[in-house]
Parts: sequence; structure tokens; C-alpha cells
Amino acid sequence: MTGLNDKELCEALRQGGESREQAFAELYRRYASRIYQYARRILNRDMEAEDILQETFMKFLNILEKDAVIENVPAYLLRIARNLSLRVSSKRQVTVPIEDYHAIFNESPMEAEETSKVLQMSLELLPKDQREALVLQVYGGLSYLEIADVMGVPMTTVRNWIVRAKDKMRKIVAPYFQEREGETQEY
Repeated sequence: MTGLNDKELCEALRQGGESREQAFAELYRRYASRIYQYARRILNRDMEAEDILQETFMKFLNILEKDAVIENVPAYLLRIARNLSLRVSSKRQVTVPIEDYHAIFNESPMEAEETSKVLQMSLELLPKDQREALVLQVYGGLSYLEIADVMGVPMTTVRNWIVRAKDKMRKIVAPYFQEREGETQEY
């Protein structure tokens, strides 16, 4: 099944039988990590992200059983995950961890933790739409067009949100990194 494209896998899912399980396993292998990482970044809770992942694929299967034609499987899965995540996040405040970001220079574990906190704070200070678009680009690996499809807005809006988000994050973290650079030059 690894040689089949997404449309062929969706067709195999509709047909049932042994090929259905193999097709599902292949789609899950291709996209589960992306869906999980997206939900984890938006919700900041591993258990909720796991739930979103499972529910996303269950909804996807239900939709395919209704003979829906899905042109862009990863964007469609992310749209389902987005809607589920927004429902969960509307019940509480959203935070987005950025522990995967690393400073450009070598850091001690304490400095790395501090840098991670500064970057996380800067992401949390972004407006919700800008933060989500940036997370979809950085962690979801989506193009502007795919993000626009997932978020249901024009591509130019997505581009503007991401440009503004990156600019705001640079302005927020610049004093921190300038201070750190000054400290390293003193030694």
C-alpha cells in the first residue's frame, strides 16, 4: 500500500475487506504524527492530543463511508483536527509549547530551558489566528494554500498572519537575545 497515492488509499478504504485495514494503516502512518503534533501544539496536553488524533481518524473514516471525495487528505485531516481542537480549547485557555525550538548557539540545559520559555511566551502573545497559522506552517509543514484551506480564509490572509506573527515574535525575543549576546561577549 505504500506505493499508492492518497486517493487510491481512500478508495481502498471504501471498498472494505483486508485492503481497508492496510489502507487505513498506511494513511495513519503518513499523517498521524502531523495530526498529533498539531493538536499537541494547540492544546499543550498530550492526552487531549491523543484523543484528538483518534477522533480525527474516526471522523475521517465516517466521512469516507459516505462516499465523500477528498482531494487533499492531509489538509482535510488537519481541518477535522482543527475543529476538534478549537472545540476543546474554547473550554480553556490555549498555550503552545515550543520546546522544539533551540537557540542557534550551544546552551547549558538551564539556558535552553530559559530560551524555550521565552519563545513559548512570544508565541502565546500572538493573536490566536496568527499563532495557529504559524503552528500549522512550522509544525504541520503546510503551505499557505493548505493553511488557508484548513482555516477557511484566503491565502493572502494566511500569508499576512504568518508574516506578522514572525515579525512580532522577532520583536518580542530580540531584547532577550541581545542581552544574551552581550553576556557572552563579556566573557
